[in-house]
Amino acid sequence: MKKTLSIIALSIIGFGLVSCKKENKETQSPEAVATDSAAAGTPVTADSAATSVTGEAPAAPVSNEPSTSIALSESNFDFGKIKKGDKVEHVYEVTNTGKNPLVISEVKPGCGCTAPDFTKEPIMPGKKGKITLHFDSSSFDGNVQKYADVFANVEKSPIKLTFTANIQP
Repeated sequence: MKKTLSIIALSIIGFGLVSCKKENKETQSPEAVATDSAAAGTPVTADSAATSVTGEAPAAPVSNEPSTSIALSESNFDFGKIKKGDKVEHVYEVTNTGKNPLVISEVKPGCGCTAPDFTKEPIMPGKKGKITLHFDSSSFDGNVQKYADVFANVEKSPIKLTFTANIQP
């Protein structure tokens, strides 16, 4: 009896995962939407900007703050050619385009080579804040693409920031 119940439970869970992945494949690429919106200086919701490498959005820290909206100066940056071992950084400017204070609760880089700094105090409506990503190229060669997930009190979080670099010996 236990074996039968276990098989049924696993089947239900497996079916749920398959249907979620199918749904994600049918929607437009989130990065394409985020890049287009950010380039135009229009608000970007986390829904249009966030997926992880696996195609699933990482779990967002729970926020008790009222929801607001955000516009990014850009969501992707290209460092171009840099020397191996260089430590570079880029500042992404964020604007609170909503009616409530914007609170960035966390910025999670995709790997240990990237370290974030960000505006910790609430960003009032119409005001700007900053997210800085510091990248250490010591462990890389050639073209790389890295990301960081920004968790904030927007409708669906996280928002994905990306950068690329061509690391030369």
